[in-house]
Amino acid sequence: MKKVELYTQPDCPPCQIIKEFFKHYEISYVEYNIKQDGAASKRLLHDYNSYSTPTVVVDGEAVTGFNIERLQNLLGIEV
Repeated sequence: MKKVELYTQPDCPPCQIIKEFFKHYEISYVEYNIKQDGAASKRLLHDYNSYSTPTVVVDGEAVTGFNIERLQNLLGIEV
């Protein structure tokens, strides 16, 4: 099983869409709210060179923004 992390923040419509995508495909993930978790915010910036949400990390590979096609590829989802 792939390790999936989702970096979000409040009032982020694309974050909600990614969560619905995960729910639809029954993808387990760990969510980090960068506004409430300073360590997650630093990790997002320093480890994944990302300033935006949603950022999804699949087995260490970061996908920034709303890129469903790339997520499907990384997660092995056939459409």
